[in-house]
Amino acid sequence: MTSPTPDDEHRPEPVDVPLLHIGGAPAAATPGGGGCGDDCGCGGDSPYAAGRDYGLDPLDCGLDQGLARLLQEAGLDPVQVEDIAHLAIEEDLDHGVDVTTVATVPEDAVATGDFTAREAGTVAGLRIAEAVLSVVCTDELEVERHAEDGDRVVPGQPLLTVRARTRDLLTGERGALNLLCRLSGIATATRAWSDALEGTRTRVRDTRKTTPGLRALEKYAVRCGGGVNHRFSLSDAALVKDNHVIAAGGVAKAFRKVRAAAAEFGAEGLPIEVEVDRLDQLEPVLAEGADLLLLDNFTPEQTAEAVALVAGRALLESSGRLTLATARAYADTGVDFLAVGALTHSAPILDIGLDLREDARDAAAEVG
Repeated sequence: MTSPTPDDEHRPEPVDVPLLHIGGAPAAATPGGGGCGDDCGCGGDSPYAAGRDYGLDPLDCGLDQGLARLLQEAGLDPVQVEDIAHLAIEEDLDHGVDVTTVATVPEDAVATGDFTAREAGTVAGLRIAEAVLSVVCTDELEVERHAEDGDRVVPGQPLLTVRARTRDLLTGERGALNLLCRLSGIATATRAWSDALEGTRTRVRDTRKTTPGLRALEKYAVRCGGGVNHRFSLSDAALVKDNHVIAAGGVAKAFRKVRAAAAEFGAEGLPIEVEVDRLDQLEPVLAEGADLLLLDNFTPEQTAEAVALVAGRALLESSGRLTLATARAYADTGVDFLAVGALTHSAPILDIGLDLREDARDAAAEVG
């Protein structure tokens, strides 16, 4: 395999994240850092932000060891990626065979294909696409890498060239593209927000509004687009929202209850973010020691007031009413983060295709 390294400037920084082996049994939380990502407001230094140790060697999987290491360096669990790849193929085959491909492609035919961008954007998930193809390929899979996750790409740009049995390529094509296009769409959407915030202190963050089973991959795509990750689960950080406040009888009371529960669970360092929807709620929560506040549905003017009132005593995150058109107005207030669920729940795909080269089609026609 060859691995050129273009456009280093836009690649995501690897981070430690909590990883889940699908079907694996969870163990107790252990310290180590990661969780929400190193750029998260909590700092990633809580015992609960460290993820969990499932007693699995992430490199002890069926993927090529070089590919597994690249995934691990990107902050992904190779075992989990392999599981997702198998699920993608198993879903497509449904315990059967690829009828069309078996009927039209000779068993011994070999083809070269190019994954090519059909529109401009930011790519993410190239190694994951490789993983999907690798689990379906019965013979050797040759890969030539032309781009890396986090690169900006243009229409017609080749991203990845693969060579394998034609049947295997066609059977794995849709599973690989589904993930690659989905993750690249998220990275592209995130890049638009990151560009809008360029030159300010404000960073765009994701939420837990992710596709079930794909959270680690989708949050990785956010990092590829220049964003930062919020919490990965309900256990690696606390977020006190309006319903919690109602149940607890007030914002300050809710914060105290969560802090006490964290201590009881042996997680004194658990990051606790508190949602407020009025300026008068800020001081009581700050007095309790909150160091991360979520400003819900504040206007830019109200956000500027909150930034002035807090005066650096806590990190501030804006949520609600946010659009690309208003992103700069919020950033200019000095708020630390913009929480944008649309990065993962509403991003359109980036159009990428796999095109077999003409010589492969000609060879198949001759054999047929």
